[in-house]
Amino acid sequence: MECPINPAELQKLKVFINLCQMTPQLLNLPQLDFLKSFIESLGGKVPEGQPDLAGMMGGAGTGASAGANKPSGGDATSTEAPRKEAEEPKVVESDPESDLELDDEGCVQPDTEPDQPMGDASKEPTEEEFDQANDYRSQAAAAYSEQKYDEAVDLFTKAIQLNPKSALYYAKRGQAYLKLQKPNACIRDCNRALEINPDSATAYKFRGRANRLLGHWEEAAKDLRQACKLDFDEEADEWLKEVTPNAKKIEQHKQKQERKRQEREFRDRQERVRKAQEANRRAAEEGSKGTGASAGAGAGAGGMFGGEGVEDILKAFSDPEVSAAMSDIFSNPANISKYQNNPKIMSILMKLYSKGEAGGFPGFPGFGGAAGAPGGFPSFPSGGAGFPGFPGFPSESDAGAGAGTGPGAGSGTGGGARVDDLD
Repeated sequence: MECPINPAELQKLKVFINLCQMTPQLLNLPQLDFLKSFIESLGGKVPEGQPDLAGMMGGAGTGASAGANKPSGGDATSTEAPRKEAEEPKVVESDPESDLELDDEGCVQPDTEPDQPMGDASKEPTEEEFDQANDYRSQAAAAYSEQKYDEAVDLFTKAIQLNPKSALYYAKRGQAYLKLQKPNACIRDCNRALEINPDSATAYKFRGRANRLLGHWEEAAKDLRQACKLDFDEEADEWLKEVTPNAKKIEQHKQKQERKRQEREFRDRQERVRKAQEANRRAAEEGSKGTGASAGAGAGAGGMFGGEGVEDILKAFSDPEVSAAMSDIFSNPANISKYQNNPKIMSILMKLYSKGEAGGFPGFPGFGGAAGAPGGFPSFPSGGAGFPGFPGFPSESDAGAGAGTGPGAGSGTGGGARVDDLD
């Protein structure tokens, strides 16, 4: 089955689809709402947002419009000077971090000591070990309150080795590491605590503080926000307020960098669209030559099949009776006499005859002419009166001479006259 869309229109459709692939936000335009609805009805999704039409057309429209206004005839290479592509202005990218200023006061150098003992996660403590671990925890809390942070770490470590299932032991040891300015050790303890209890507000609080000491402002804000959400704490809230300004600066900076990245990608898409349109323009110009030739041929064919009554004739030939009669007459024009009293067949013959006067009926051989073919309609004994409804068939010296098969060559006004010779 042939495509009902002609090649020129298909070429335009390819250009449009290519443009939509580069800038899918085009489908959000009100004029293309029908196409967007069609895509979504098939399960597709169109990205949100509106396209930058001004920028897009400024970068890509010049080449396309120039190609559209150019005459299609003639050799473009001989009549048009080579087109110089406009050079895109180079965009100088600034240092991504040059415009980001943060307040690093209070940050410390990261600790690089070996990992602290974390206990056996698969250990199931006995009841006696539970009690011993709790005693160590109490001693560690006392040491911490006396600012003996190293001793507190050692005591919490003993408690962890006896009962590695307590998230609180890890979080509290992490708190002691904070006092020793060892934020990485604190983060490791808080990570283990959150593996045991994902809702430990204490672990989020101290991990957030450790991230703040390392200058990890976004991570610090996220952890402290979660700690306050799980169990509001005034100290955690104060720490959150402390890290929020830097965290916001980083967030805004990342948004700015993302916009720059999108703008860069958009410029790249513009360039690809421009090149694609240029290539499609050239292809369309090449295709228009072939399309013009085929269109001319099609126009000629249309003229051949045009004319009032052709459709009726074609429809009539689908009737088995008419088809059989026409085959009989075309094989031997003398057989026309069989159908003189058949109004249906004679009506078709009259229409065929009228088409013959207009230049022939398409798709059927002439009733006379070439040697070896039936010469035409024979004359009848009436001496030129013809069959009902037809004018007489005049006899001309060259009409069907030597080619006619009509039996009335001697008795009528002429033998084997061609239909296209009839006036």
